[in-house]
Amino acid sequence: MSDHPAIAYAKELLRRRSVTPEDAGCQAWLAGKLAPLGFQIETIVMGGVTNLWARRGSAAPLVCFAGHTDVVPTGPIERWTNDPFEPTERDGRLYARGAADMKGSVAAFLAAAEEFVARHPDHPGSIAWLITSDEEGPAVDGTIRVVERLAEKGERIDYCIVGEPTCGKAFGDTMKNGRRGSLHGRLTVKGVQGHIAYPQKGRNPIHMAAPAIADLAATTWDEGNEYFPPTTWQISNIHGGTGATNVIPGHLDIVFNFRFSTASTVEGLQQRVHAILDRHGLEYVLDWEIGAKPFLTPRGRLVDALSAAIKETTGVEAELSTTGGTSDGRFIADICSEVVEFGPINRSIHQIDENVGLSELTQLADVYRRTLENLLHV
Repeated sequence: MSDHPAIAYAKELLRRRSVTPEDAGCQAWLAGKLAPLGFQIETIVMGGVTNLWARRGSAAPLVCFAGHTDVVPTGPIERWTNDPFEPTERDGRLYARGAADMKGSVAAFLAAAEEFVARHPDHPGSIAWLITSDEEGPAVDGTIRVVERLAEKGERIDYCIVGEPTCGKAFGDTMKNGRRGSLHGRLTVKGVQGHIAYPQKGRNPIHMAAPAIADLAATTWDEGNEYFPPTTWQISNIHGGTGATNVIPGHLDIVFNFRFSTASTVEGLQQRVHAILDRHGLEYVLDWEIGAKPFLTPRGRLVDALSAAIKETTGVEAELSTTGGTSDGRFIADICSEVVEFGPINRSIHQIDENVGLSELTQLADVYRRTLENLLHV
């Protein structure tokens, strides 16, 4: 099994110290493997971030593999059993930083593409790769920039598979067909600072804001839908006061976040928050930041093709999920109506001794290849 291309390619990528936003030559190596397969290569460097767009064919439909070559920092190296950038096989698993998130998937993409092209050199449609080195970082010069460039050229993607680690307990048990949006709010409630012994001369913003906070926390923002759980509102930080025990604070600062589904809109959530704050008569300043918009791919051509490939390879019926944080799928959804995520078990991602099962890598390559065959009708 260790000589399987997906495993060999994973090791090649894992040896490269590509801590975000560094690519450490991963994409150049990938390009060197893809060009002989007939892919046209375009390297896009912006803000110190390396991005790869590669395409084979010019006809529709266009199926895209998307992912990232950057990894999170290792943490204390001395806590790793082995060097985190020296991939090590142990007990049927491959250990290294990025093994599961997500160099293993990128390696499986490559093994799948090679086998698919060898079997179907004159396949209909087109295959593309969209790879960035800025997914684990700010994500401002990565996938979003490639998507913008493709949009400017009027290029659209029909189906996109993002190789994020999605499985929970068993390989094949979960695919992500959407993600929730993220909306941040920075709220300052204004009061009047004063001596705590003369409360009539001050105005305590903590006291004034408390009923509004209770209302916000108790509000049902939506009921979710078939694919998403209900929208949630959570305070992440709250601060008021000078540190002294005898001073009424002059202002209260609150940072909060919505994780919201397609059952709500950014504008609707903002309007409802302002209405609650206004109803309580607060004097305030509220700044908003959209971290991510939600996206959803309902059951259809891509979900069915990937589900069938997973079942054929593993015997497992994959469940659809929209849980978790954000991914680059949110950017790709702007030019692609069907985006799903599927990759290995996510149990060890971002942890010390991150690892992936060797059998997961070989099966993942088969799943990706079969999905291509299902989508391109070969």
